[in-house]
Amino acid sequence: MKLFLSAQCCSLVGMLDHTHGYHIQRRANGFYTKRNTRGLVPPDGHWRVILACAQMALLGFHITDIRVTVAELREALIEARHFSAAHNLRLPLYNARDIINLQTTFGL
Repeated sequence: MKLFLSAQCCSLVGMLDHTHGYHIQRRANGFYTKRNTRGLVPPDGHWRVILACAQMALLGFHITDIRVTVAELREALIEARHFSAAHNLRLPLYNARDIINLQTTFGL
């Protein structure tokens, strides 16, 4: 998942929440979430970090938007056992607003 930072934020790396099992990493072409190689990653950790970043993007302070491919989102939802939502994905890319709409629609 790619993160787009606000103008007030020049960098954002590290963990958002230690219970997700993911952290934010800077790469040459932007900021991305990455699965922790050590420690526990809960089955719904991927979905929860996507949702947390989408919620932060709606606030717009550090993160202004996110981009998640349909393949990554489907994998995260299946890992979290949200099969109905995973099978109803239609877009090639999802942004923060799409993620929140998905959460609301399927009660995730």
